[in-house]
Amino acid sequence: MRYFFLLVVCLLVGACSPTQKGIGDTLKVGIFGTPDVEMTPEQVRDIPYASMYARVNKGSQIFVVLAFADKGDLKWVTHDKAMLTTHNGRLVKTVNLPDNLLEVTNLESDPLRHANQIINGAEWTRIQSWTQGKRLYYGTLTSRFTIAGNETLTILNTPHTYRIVNEDVTVAETNAHYQNRFWIDPNTGAVRKTQQFIGPDFFPIETTTLTPYKP
Repeated sequence: MRYFFLLVVCLLVGACSPTQKGIGDTLKVGIFGTPDVEMTPEQVRDIPYASMYARVNKGSQIFVVLAFADKGDLKWVTHDKAMLTTHNGRLVKTVNLPDNLLEVTNLESDPLRHANQIINGAEWTRIQSWTQGKRLYYGTLTSRFTIAGNETLTILNTPHTYRIVNEDVTVAETNAHYQNRFWIDPNTGAVRKTQQFIGPDFFPIETTTLTPYKP
């Protein structure tokens, strides 16, 4: 387990602007058109920790740093103590958001464990729980994966071509459908960018990894 303190990160970056404070701050001021945080390659390189951009519920883009890693769970914490937990790129838990993803089961069978080996038609079923309007929901979710081609993304001024994988999700209890999307490095299998929901087509969260975690 590694602990990385965000105060140090803020000092390294230079200063924490209002848009760098955290997810909660971003949600509060998003309606006023607060600009996205954009880090330079030099700023990111000077921070010796894993980092990523996050966009929560269509708010402004913020910069977050890995707080600690534990048994494959990567926990990204903001200045205002909101937390996103990812596992092989998948969002598996959030804390201190207006609504939260609480649990995702059967992660050992998630095709994202070997993302560069995903083929059309691969399936995965799990139990997921979340809040929506502060109410608790559970669902049995089944995903079907399809390869949606390639796309070149420019991250920190460096272009790279990624394989796009769409995850079409069906909720058994309600027959609701929605889609997550992942951009995967075809060489390493690392998930570099994601668009995911905490519930059926509800509360989107986007992430873009800047500096990958290295155990």
